[in-house]
Amino acid sequence: MNTLIVYTHPNHQSLNYAFLEQTLKGISENEGRIEIKVIDLYEEEFDPILFFDENKKRSDMHIDPKFAAYREQILWADKLVFIYPIWWGRPPAMLLGYIDQLFSTNFAYRNKGKYSHEGLLKGKSAICISTMKGPKNYPLFFLNNAHKALMKKAIFNFVGIKKIKFFEFGSVEGSKKKQKSKLKKVYNYFKVLPA
Repeated sequence: MNTLIVYTHPNHQSLNYAFLEQTLKGISENEGRIEIKVIDLYEEEFDPILFFDENKKRSDMHIDPKFAAYREQILWADKLVFIYPIWWGRPPAMLLGYIDQLFSTNFAYRNKGKYSHEGLLKGKSAICISTMKGPKNYPLFFLNNAHKALMKKAIFNFVGIKKIKFFEFGSVEGSKKKQKSKLKKVYNYFKVLPA
């Protein structure tokens, strides 16, 4: 099973980076049945700014050579894993910029009419591991579950990805003991990663 991990946090001393390490540690215990590639968007200095004009058309983004390697990684992957913090109720602009530019028309989806489209990433699955300073249920009760709605309905379902798993960890600045239990939960999941 080919697994692409998209890591989005500027600090390698963060809890998010610890989640990346536990994800990789868990996968490493799958006895070679999982191949992985990791993209660290901040380390790679990925440019999240979506730009198009009369010369560079948005409808041509699926053939933009600047993103060819990233498109190949997505096509290669059976499973997409996203590790990121939730800032202001949503993923970082860096990750959203990646999605803006990679999940483009004629690559991730195809328009079939005025109100119809076809997701072109069918058969893939996604896992989102996110952290937030506030309580775990804050997005549900105060933001009408905006984070999950964005990732699941507006993005993944639109491009044909229907199998989605969320790990939303709140109160991340809590005790070290609680942090360890959250890290162990992710490690245990990836140790027996389902297809």
